[in-house]
Amino acid sequence: MFRSTLFALGVLASPMAQAAEVPPAMSQYIYDDLMKWVNDAQIVQAINAQNNLTDGLTEADIIARDEIWRAEISADDSPLINEVVNAPLSNFLRDHMGKSAGRITEVFVMDHHGLNVASSGITSDYWQGDEAKFKQTYAKGAGSVFVDDIDLDESTQTYQGQVSFAVTDPQTGVVIGAITVGLNASTFF
Repeated sequence: MFRSTLFALGVLASPMAQAAEVPPAMSQYIYDDLMKWVNDAQIVQAINAQNNLTDGLTEADIIARDEIWRAEISADDSPLINEVVNAPLSNFLRDHMGKSAGRITEVFVMDHHGLNVASSGITSDYWQGDEAKFKQTYAKGAGSVFVDDIDLDESTQTYQGQVSFAVTDPQTGVVIGAITVGLNASTFF
């Protein structure tokens, strides 16, 4: 297991940060692979579109949507889950997951509230805004990367470390959301 860690992009590449904080192979994968596509134009466009739709939501609205999501996990009809999992961006995320040779267990993108925009599969909840993966990236600003503890993940049933990144609109320089990538811990040891 490793401790939760917040990195600036330049620090993550430091050998000392890698050796002290995350397994070297995982750190290398984050730097060599994930950082090349986590701010892809498709991700930025999808987050901006959802931010426009969710801009006026209150905390009560957000909590209500999260409760709907949780109820839909075990329901026959799941319109909110289907909207996210079947979004065009979700196919892009699944493509990257498929190319990862088993290293990526899940990927999901969040808007400025921490609500799911797209996901490679069904997450255990819809609102990530109250969790470290969102608070330690979106709220920390452009270039923020957060590596969480390796743990058993409910939704994937694998031991994984989640790596989260602030997503920045390259035209404005403003952080617009976040992305979390679950990494299969066993593939890095």
